[in-house]
Amino acid sequence: MSQDRAPTDVPTLQRWLTGPRFRSLPARDAEQPPPKLSFEFFPPRTEALEQQLWACIQRLAPMMPRFVSVTYGAGGTTQARTHATVARIVTDTDLTPAAHLTCVGATRQEVDDVARQYWAAGVRHIVALRGDPPPGTTYAPHPGGYAFAADLIAGLRKIADFEISAAAYPETHPTARSAEDDLDNLKRKLDAGATRAITQYFFDTDTYLRFLDRCLAAGITAPIVPGIMPVSNYAQAARFSAMCGASVPAWMGHIFEGTDDDPETRRMIGMVVAAEQVRLLQANGVDEFHFYTLNRPDLTYAIAHLLGVRPVGGQPAA
Repeated sequence: MSQDRAPTDVPTLQRWLTGPRFRSLPARDAEQPPPKLSFEFFPPRTEALEQQLWACIQRLAPMMPRFVSVTYGAGGTTQARTHATVARIVTDTDLTPAAHLTCVGATRQEVDDVARQYWAAGVRHIVALRGDPPPGTTYAPHPGGYAFAADLIAGLRKIADFEISAAAYPETHPTARSAEDDLDNLKRKLDAGATRAITQYFFDTDTYLRFLDRCLAAGITAPIVPGIMPVSNYAQAARFSAMCGASVPAWMGHIFEGTDDDPETRRMIGMVVAAEQVRLLQANGVDEFHFYTLNRPDLTYAIAHLLGVRPVGGQPAA
């Protein structure tokens, strides 16, 4: 062996043994109840996408989520399809639907009428949101409408005894004046009658945990459920994240590098990334997760299994 080796050229075994040591994430105790899950879908735009949506719902239904939500498009553009999807979930499944409802581009009367229609159809859970304006425009309250989500939530409370979920932003809403203002707005929504908040998705677990610290310091005690988006297409996720204010860590781009033409490898990597994220959150005591499924069930199903959730009857879903 050379005697003029540089001091930093540490032999391999010595280098391995001198670094920090990390214990594995704790395994879930068999007696510990599995976490509560909820799933989000988006309404289909075509017949083929409708078939994909219902295949997704059928795949995930045996996991018995506490609820499933159906989104609106920007500016309320998918309102009719959202309503139709929620109505079919009520009539054709045993799932509990949560309908997204926004105040963008509508009067109070119009929004209240939709809420009453939901109640009459058996929908008892609303995800109440301000809503995004149509692309290329900025948000402006409708002259005769609810100005913001807190106003909408207060209005829903006057209509019926809905369970109401609101949105939270660990990395701050893109249009908020500051992180403090954004947190104040979350508190207003909860004070107005929301029973929980569901976060925008995030990829840095510390970002969410620091956000919980800030929420508790602000006097918030309602559940702040982490939104989890399993990623199988990094380029698509990066584009969408740039629009909605969710940061994408550099390490994430690095691990997906070179997989543009290899969808199966991307899918496997996405599974590992999301699984590591939820396992770390679970180790920190989080026992409820909301999955943005993108109407693709397999990654969400596998991660739910990893978290200890099993299909009803113990048999895999078809």
